[in-house]
Amino acid sequence: MKIAWITGAGGLIGNYLLTADGRSHAGFAAVGLTRGKVDLLDFAAVSSLFQSEMPDLIIHCAALSKSPECQASPQLARQINVDVTRHLATLAANIPFIFLSSDLVFDGRKGDYIEPDQPNPLSVYAETKVLAEQVVLANPLHTVIRTSLNGGTSPRGDRGFNEELRRVWADGKSTTLFTDEFRCPIPAAVTARAIWEFAGRYQPGLYHLAGAEKLSRWQIGQLLAKRWPQLNPQIRSGSLRDYQGAPRSPDTSLNCDKIQRILPSKLPGLTQWLAGHPDESF
Repeated sequence: MKIAWITGAGGLIGNYLLTADGRSHAGFAAVGLTRGKVDLLDFAAVSSLFQSEMPDLIIHCAALSKSPECQASPQLARQINVDVTRHLATLAANIPFIFLSSDLVFDGRKGDYIEPDQPNPLSVYAETKVLAEQVVLANPLHTVIRTSLNGGTSPRGDRGFNEELRRVWADGKSTTLFTDEFRCPIPAAVTARAIWEFAGRYQPGLYHLAGAEKLSRWQIGQLLAKRWPQLNPQIRSGSLRDYQGAPRSPDTSLNCDKIQRILPSKLPGLTQWLAGHPDESF
């Protein structure tokens, strides 16, 4: 089988890409790149490994993805999110390369964003994603996939939005969730399946891949609270109007019609998916 490198294999989406059934249907054997195997910032080591394994596809999930960390260390964020992406894309100059970006490249003033809409990042994290997108899309063989909040079970238990909420509630704490901040949440299992489906029908370019349902942070919390009543979830409603922190994008909902025309499986909304998977760990 052809070899697909999965960077960030110890993270949420990367881990699901390693285990998703769709990888075999796409004709790839997935090889996970974790820090234990190679440091992506060690360009010489990565280049040597590339020449040794000669992958046929790279799916680049690795990133410094926590916005507060990026704000605190902008140089590191640029090294990991932009420089590493540039190096991998250069190595993959003649093979398919899929880069995972974020809905947060948009300022959230409009919502229902389509691919040609102009990014306007409000954070260091989002700025690095925009820069990395430009690097990737300079090669017509390469692809950028923007996604939204992903949930599921990560190896470290701290990568999914659901894991963050569950940890807060398990500690007996309450959380404030905004009623006027909207995303299109999606299970990482669905994201992984869709990426493999896309890889098997590879059409390079820029795509949006997210849940089919726009939900506020408050609505997401309500859905998860019903799933874990044993935790006695405590949620307070809040508004971005009263928020005093760094700028946040109010509505980064994504229109996914373009990629849906390629995918054989429908992208579900979070409400629909949770109802259809009552016993699945999430």
